[in-house]
Amino acid sequence: MAKAKGFNWIPGLFIIGYHLLLLVSLPLYLLHTAPSWGLVAISVVLLYATGLSITGGYHRYYAHRAFRTNRFVEGCLLFFASMSAQGSALRWAFEHRLHHAYTDSDRDPYSIKRGFWYAHFLWLFEQPDPIDPKVVQDLLRNKLVVLQHRYQGTLLVITNAIAIAFVGWWVEDFWGALVIAGLTRIFFLHHFTWFINSLAHTWGSRHFCQELTAVDNYVLSFFTFGEGYHNYHHAYANDYRNGIRWYHFDPTKWLIWTLSKLGLARDLKRTDPLTVQKRMVLERRNLLLDRVRELWYVKKDELEAQIQEISDSIFEHLSTLRELHARYLKFQTECVDKATISDLYAEITRVRQNIKEDWRRWCTLSKGILHLKPLTVQ
Repeated sequence: MAKAKGFNWIPGLFIIGYHLLLLVSLPLYLLHTAPSWGLVAISVVLLYATGLSITGGYHRYYAHRAFRTNRFVEGCLLFFASMSAQGSALRWAFEHRLHHAYTDSDRDPYSIKRGFWYAHFLWLFEQPDPIDPKVVQDLLRNKLVVLQHRYQGTLLVITNAIAIAFVGWWVEDFWGALVIAGLTRIFFLHHFTWFINSLAHTWGSRHFCQELTAVDNYVLSFFTFGEGYHNYHHAYANDYRNGIRWYHFDPTKWLIWTLSKLGLARDLKRTDPLTVQKRMVLERRNLLLDRVRELWYVKKDELEAQIQEISDSIFEHLSTLRELHARYLKFQTECVDKATISDLYAEITRVRQNIKEDWRRWCTLSKGILHLKPLTVQ
């Protein structure tokens, strides 16, 4: 069991205080004034700017080093992240690296094993552990990160004052800017971020890692700036994407990709698709074998043999495809004759077709087994 810690007064009073202030100020404001569409729109823009600075900056850049960028982009990320009221990049990355290293254990700073509301935000009310320099050595060498950490309270006030003053001047409603663009924005941003620690470890599916509580949830990605594919993230934490399919809602991924196309980001890390597919089959195979062993009314030997046969076939074809890809790239650099390259490409196409056929068989078998339910003896 984790030891009980003292109350963390500054963030604790801040969180309680602004929730109470919002509870009083928002109804009073709405009773006397209807917020303009301009105020709502610019508040949403600020919500996304601050949210993406956390997911793209604190999370994927500083905590996981999923890509590289320049000082200008870093400065922008730290400016809007300071406005988010989520502490410094140094502290945030330190705790998040511990979360990945000790997921679901007592050393996990916001373990879901200690309860939904603890993982959501109650952990913030406890005194945090001192930052261990060994965990964030790379960040301690970053002068911008150290500067932001040292003056995080001042930067929180200054960045929010600038934003609220600008919004108030723009829409000619300073009271509305404070309530909507300030307090309400922070409220939604906090809870959307906290969803990643609570809902993203509770509600969804586990395609990539069955052992962890982290789950993938398409709906949740809309509220977490693309962080809803959390099971994939825990399996491949250094990937700059959380949503790996083109149709996955992941604005953080799109931001990083756009920065790379503008020459403002580089060395984007992404996991090889063949590795991902192999991991998915392996995890599903273990799940299917466990399910079959729970069923007493089916021919277990036959089903287990089918599971092993199809999954082994997929693994073999994936391994062959990887070798063929390597040869194809090598041939292109060595200026091999076009006929040889054409034959190799035809072989790659054939293997891909075999994988598709195996995948269809695999999905049909999986669906059939997962729909079977254990029967209880009357």
